[in-house]
Amino acid sequence: MLAVHLESGVVSLRQTPVPRRPQGYALLRMLVAGICNTDLELQRGYYGFAGTPGHEFVAEVVEADTAALVGRRVVGEINLGCANCAWCRQGWGRHCPSRRVLGIVNQPGAFQEFFVLPERNLHVLPGDLPDEWAVFAEPLAAACEILDQVEIPRHEPIAVLGDGKLGLLISMLLAAHGYPVRQFGRHEEKLRIAEREGVAVELASGPLPMAAYRWVVDATGSAEGLASAISMVRPRGTVILKSTVHGAVAVDTAPAIVQEITLVGSRCGRMEAALPLLEHGIIPVESLIAARYRLDQAPEAFAHAARRGTMKVLLATKP
Repeated sequence: MLAVHLESGVVSLRQTPVPRRPQGYALLRMLVAGICNTDLELQRGYYGFAGTPGHEFVAEVVEADTAALVGRRVVGEINLGCANCAWCRQGWGRHCPSRRVLGIVNQPGAFQEFFVLPERNLHVLPGDLPDEWAVFAEPLAAACEILDQVEIPRHEPIAVLGDGKLGLLISMLLAAHGYPVRQFGRHEEKLRIAEREGVAVELASGPLPMAAYRWVVDATGSAEGLASAISMVRPRGTVILKSTVHGAVAVDTAPAIVQEITLVGSRCGRMEAALPLLEHGIIPVESLIAARYRLDQAPEAFAHAARRGTMKVLLATKP
């Protein structure tokens, strides 16, 4: 079968055997997968990664212990916990000390024709949900995680820094839940996507407002985003961190301490929260798709995705 291989910054294609399906796992045939910023960070050296990346996917179940799953389209939770530790028993497998992470940590990812994932990680898709919408389930779930982690009063304005794919999903999600959102970004055409969904937008071409918001989300994907978010939040306000950046981030912690600011790290979220939003078209993810490539065009697809300002690039096993 065809698989994407990423190592030392180089994206290549390899022919590999179809993976063996362990008990409790499903063998999945990839239909559509999305290249996200984390995949690009892996290419730059994040986690010292070498292998097959890919964690945003829609797939068809080819084999499974549960017969009812075979032939169904699914998306999946990307964290593979041990299921036995204290964290897993509490339902927090994403924090399992020995967890594997699909396409990121010790688990070959979805950028290949076939891959495996535990059946307990799978979510069956409604029959009328298009693949190209459903592939956004994982990043939209990450956006939904914000509202699971912090209780934000509905009247409170929220600032979102960054107009990349995740930043737009976050701003549109918060607006859909009735929050007054202002998104700051550097790309007018991207900001217009959020503006059409009721988000107030501002081109970040000059100084950002200082100590203006009680709630600020950093989705810049840059090392400078945290410092900007801290400068924008009010005393005793909250900064929600959504950026993963390869390498150490230098930041002056004094303002956060003096202003008694709360920093909330936020990553994966619940598919159960994201799928209804996609099924009912509440979040217009089609507007976030920049290009579609075949799996055998993965090197070109990665190069496209890495261009500054590019939205979501998809890979598919069919034209």
